[in-house]
Amino acid sequence: MGLLRQGNAQLGYFGTGVVIMDMAPVAAAWQPRLLGVLRIVTALLLLQHGTAKLFGFPHVAMFDNLQFLSLLGVAGILELAGGILLLLGIFTRPVAFVLSGEMAFAYFLAHAQKSFFPILNQGELAVLYCFVLLYLAAAGGGAWSFTRGRPRPPSI
Repeated sequence: MGLLRQGNAQLGYFGTGVVIMDMAPVAAAWQPRLLGVLRIVTALLLLQHGTAKLFGFPHVAMFDNLQFLSLLGVAGILELAGGILLLLGIFTRPVAFVLSGEMAFAYFLAHAQKSFFPILNQGELAVLYCFVLLYLAAAGGGAWSFTRGRPRPPSI
């Protein structure tokens, strides 16, 4: 029985053929990067929704003749502007918080009245966006953010 260090991880040998790896240092090193990837992918998906509503690309028939100042039009504005800010990592926490509220509003306004269960009312995506964005509002932007390295407000 012995202990071996490999990079940031510790490998422990117990008995014959059993290896236990301490993942804490690996997880700590990758956490900001994976948080940044989550932010960027979420932003790209929100941008897609915003451009579909406002510019018709990609084309979604439901958004034909969409009024700019209707509820869906305002949602498109929020998704486009918020998606750009999230993609760049600028004002990640407040932007993600506002967009999380938009997704909760969208769920209860458009989906919840059809059924209690999100799988039956096609609201899974709105719920998932809501909680991913709420997580980003709490955790921040992660790596590859324009505001990375600037002083952050103290965490609660």
